[in-house]
This record gives sequence, C-alpha cells and structure tokens, in this order.
Amino acid sequence: MTTSFGIDMGGYSGGNTVVAVGTRERNGVAHVRVFKRQTLATKLAGKDLIQNQIDAMESRTPSQGANLVARAWTDAAFHGDVLRDAKAAAEAMGIDLAGSPAMQAVQNTENVHHMVVCTLCSCYPRLLLGVPPAWYKSRSYRSRAVVDPRGVLAEFGTILPEAMDIQVVDSTADLRYVVIPARPSGTENWSAADLSRLVTRDSMIGVTPALDPSTPIANAP
Repeated sequence: MTTSFGIDMGGYSGGNTVVAVGTRERNGVAHVRVFKRQTLATKLAGKDLIQNQIDAMESRTPSQGANLVARAWTDAAFHGDVLRDAKAAAEAMGIDLAGSPAMQAVQNTENVHHMVVCTLCSCYPRLLLGVPPAWYKSRSYRSRAVVDPRGVLAEFGTILPEAMDIQVVDSTADLRYVVIPARPSGTENWSAADLSRLVTRDSMIGVTPALDPSTPIANAP
C-alpha cells in the first residue's frame, strides 16, 4: 500500500507498519557516511568512537518503549511516574537515556487519542525507540498530521469515532513525546512480558492502537 506520504507501506498490517527504504532514507545514510569521513579527516573523533556510537544507536529498538508501556499498564504507581517524567521513569527501569532531551508521555484513552509529529524536522525519542520510520520524517506526514490528523490516521488503518478528541503533540529539540496507547481489553490477567508484545512502534507514535490480543503476533511464543 502506498500512502500520500509517498512511501510504500509494503506489508502494512494492523499495528506493524513495514516501510520500504526510500530515497530519502538512503540519502540520510549517505550524509552520515560523508560526515563520518569528514570527521575522521579532521581528527575530531576516532574511528572506533564513531563506530561505537553508531552501533549503540542501532542497538536501540522499540522493545525498550514497549517494556515501559507494559509496565505502566500493570503498575499504577509507575504509570504516574511515566506521566510525570517519562525520561526519569525509563532510566529507573535501567534504560540508558543519557544525553536525551526531556521526554513527556501522553496517555491515549477511550475519549482522547494522541499522535506525535515533529513539524520542524524529525525530532524523535531515538534513545528509547530507536531510529524513526521514514514516513515520520517525510514532509507530507509532518504537515498533514497537524491539519488533517484524522485523515492521516485513516491511512494507517486507524478509524476513530467522530466524538474522539484527537490531540497532535509536536516534538522539539528540547522535548520528545511518547504515546502510552490504551491497554487492549481482555488482557487483565496478562503479564507485563506478554503485554509488551502488543505494543508496537507505531502505537507509541500514536498512528495505530496497540495490537489486538487475538492477533497471531500477539500470541507468538
């Protein structure tokens, strides 16, 4: 499926959006390589240091955020901590967010749905969720999410009731946002480990809900 963001969504299914690597993303990789060569040429940093930093960033995955959300779903006190200061709550779990800007969590409910955008560039909680998807950085998403959030959500298969209040939060260089999706019904007796399988990257951006517990991926071993 191809969205108006100009990106082939490929194997889009429910909360798991598979995005093909487009020209914009390939150009971004090329820019990183040029910067790396120039930095090494001017001796601003050693090759090993740069590679270690790249490896550290690539090791970050949405599973960290999924674990944060799952614990918030099962621990009322921790849920309050996350809403007060998501960065501090994540660090209390042992997630290394050193160097990250402040982080604010927003809660989706039966009445309010949040979605995250960076209208200026591509600010994103990389240290918690890893590298942002290509569509998040696209000009189309960044502009349309603000003026037509309901239409953008529909392109991800997320159809919300007309009465639902949709709030778009704008990440900046000083503040990152992460969405706590509404906990799916029928999971009252699930452990945090099992619940974390329902939390996808896209649900923490707010373009999809958490996975339905009956989906195959949610029940994978």
